[in-house]
Amino acid sequence: MEVARGTALGAAGLRYTGELDLDNTSERICFLENPLLPAKTGTADASRHATPYHAPLYLAQAKGFFKEEGIKVALLEPNDPSDVTEIIGTGKVDLGFKAMIHTLAAKARNFPVLSIGSLLDEPFTGVVYLKDSGITTDFRSLKGKRIGYVGEFGKIQIDELTSHYGLTPDDYTAVRCGMNVSKAIINGEIDAGIGLENVQMVELEEWLDGQGRPKSDVQMLRIDELAELGCCCFCSILYIGNESFIAQNPEKVRAFMRAVKKATDFVLADPYTAWKEYVDFKPVMGTQLNWKIFERSYAYFSQDLKNVQRDWNKVTKYGQRLQVLSPDFVPNYTNEFLGWTLEPDSADPTGDQKRMVELQKDVACCGGFRRLPPVVKA
Repeated sequence: MEVARGTALGAAGLRYTGELDLDNTSERICFLENPLLPAKTGTADASRHATPYHAPLYLAQAKGFFKEEGIKVALLEPNDPSDVTEIIGTGKVDLGFKAMIHTLAAKARNFPVLSIGSLLDEPFTGVVYLKDSGITTDFRSLKGKRIGYVGEFGKIQIDELTSHYGLTPDDYTAVRCGMNVSKAIINGEIDAGIGLENVQMVELEEWLDGQGRPKSDVQMLRIDELAELGCCCFCSILYIGNESFIAQNPEKVRAFMRAVKKATDFVLADPYTAWKEYVDFKPVMGTQLNWKIFERSYAYFSQDLKNVQRDWNKVTKYGQRLQVLSPDFVPNYTNEFLGWTLEPDSADPTGDQKRMVELQKDVACCGGFRRLPPVVKA
């Protein structure tokens, strides 16, 4: 079946092409993707919203892990990814992906959403630009530039940073690009834009390579360094859910997390085979660009899917600094549904970030699948 615009889910801007009865809430869990990749120009393919790092979710479906757990999961795709927290918060969909800062802000806006686990841990996020843009490692070089952002918090972050560098929000032009930051840079519509090291930087590197230009012409001003946060966890990608659905279906949620954990274990143990099976299940993934993004995302996959308390505390304080969270805000996350031994927290998270920089540089240069060694117990 395919959700039509006349249905409740269709009216919410969702597409579904599976076989489950979406009106029978006892039959299924609806999971809403939140893509960070732009749609290809002119395509209307419903599969366009899948991303390379969604592999654990799709493999849990393809390999029958959901079925083994006794649950049926319908994978839905939003027309507008910025609506994910609202769609989940209003109960139209049960579970989905969202970045940490957006999950916190949604709760602050009284949407009943809760993080139940992590997909990607701390992907580097920042202002991405090309060397010929006139932008340098000095944040003040953004003065007079056109800066693209995906959603409202990108602009809030840049606006807040200007006050720390002797600038004001009027000193740059903000351009909302949605999912098309890389495309806007390539087309000369913006001088720089907020993006991820494992997505937008890869897109621009591959474009430069096709132009015969060095991939190193892509640079990033990392927001965590500019804001002196000591972490990039505000953009960690989370499994989130509607609080009422979670409270009423705790065993379904545990079963769902067991299935995606099993799929994550498969991805980490054998990424080459995992990618092949992902592409077999989702042929639109079978491009060189998507392969590169998958390689660069590999190091960020959370091994135990844990919500890291230290990260949530830091991002909550950052949200309060941005004035999107109240001073008494309580972070909305739980590890209750992760029924396995969780990894110890690292004793040297700052050192881990530095090591991750070097690791990702090596992957960008030489390809392959690499991860940081196991954490040193705190």
